[in-house]
Amino acid sequence: MSSVRKLQAIVFDLDGLMFNTEDLFWHVGTELLRRRGSELSTELVDQMMGRRSPFALQIMIDHHQLDDTVEELQSESSAIFDDILDQQIRPMPGLIELIDALDHAGFPKAIATSSGRDYVLRCLSIFSLEPRFHVILTAEDVSRGKPDPEIYLTAAKRLQVEPSELMVLEDSEVGCRAAVAAGTFAVAVPGLHSRHHDFSSASLVVDNLLNRKIYESLELC
Repeated sequence: MSSVRKLQAIVFDLDGLMFNTEDLFWHVGTELLRRRGSELSTELVDQMMGRRSPFALQIMIDHHQLDDTVEELQSESSAIFDDILDQQIRPMPGLIELIDALDHAGFPKAIATSSGRDYVLRCLSIFSLEPRFHVILTAEDVSRGKPDPEIYLTAAKRLQVEPSELMVLEDSEVGCRAAVAAGTFAVAVPGLHSRHHDFSSASLVVDNLLNRKIYESLELC
């Protein structure tokens, strides 16, 4: 096996990729709309998934013609989410094992997510994961959200690698489109809420983070 890695660094999306937070978001969205006499649908979730919170909530408002403002829904959804986060958040299968393998190999790691920094750091702190990442990019670090490639181009720059040397792990179509547009090695890891998304542009599609193809692509085995 070659001693020179083609891929020099890796970037993780957060929600639905590292943690089961898409399940929690479904709970929050269901409760928000229940209070307003409406129901959450897969169609709506598909439109919202992977986008920054203000844009996602505006999609919800437009879809159901709600009278609420984005700020009102943000405040209410945050309160619902806070009540369940600590008890219900879980790492996705294979996450810790992959991070351990990357640490052992000295492989640079980053997170690039559409979520806000305070929320991201809270999720990471529950599992003491923040110190294990070299770079953490959130919604506050970019001017254009996914599917724009800005966040992944920024990640490559911060990690001091070319985009083509960067593996990106994504669970949503929107996020995968951003990774592909940035010129990275995009790996789709569909979750329960995104298995029907179009990942045809991805370099690789796997069922979970335990998949051996991820390790082989990074030359970790």
